[in-house]
Amino acid sequence: MKETFGEFIRRHRTAKGLTLTQLAASLDLDSANLSKIENGIREFDVKRIKKLSIALNINQKLVREEYFSHVIAKKMYENNCSENVMIMAEQKIQYYKTIKK
Repeated sequence: MKETFGEFIRRHRTAKGLTLTQLAASLDLDSANLSKIENGIREFDVKRIKKLSIALNINQKLVREEYFSHVIAKKMYENNCSENVMIMAEQKIQYYKTIKK
């Protein structure tokens, strides 16, 4: 999706009819911090992915993929990386799979 992870959270939160306060409580956050996450001011803690997937009733794998794609894309953008980095990363993933067996 063409959205930040915070925008992903907001879209699903509002689609479920949840307020910031309601979702924040499910994540053991206060609503101000969740607002900052949704607005890209604060980073989401990966340790809360399971709670988020449960609260929004979304498959945990999808939430993880959205989160990590956001983190990778943001780092690549901040460091002015070319798309070739993704090709190299995919090759490294395949290599890691062979050595971890």
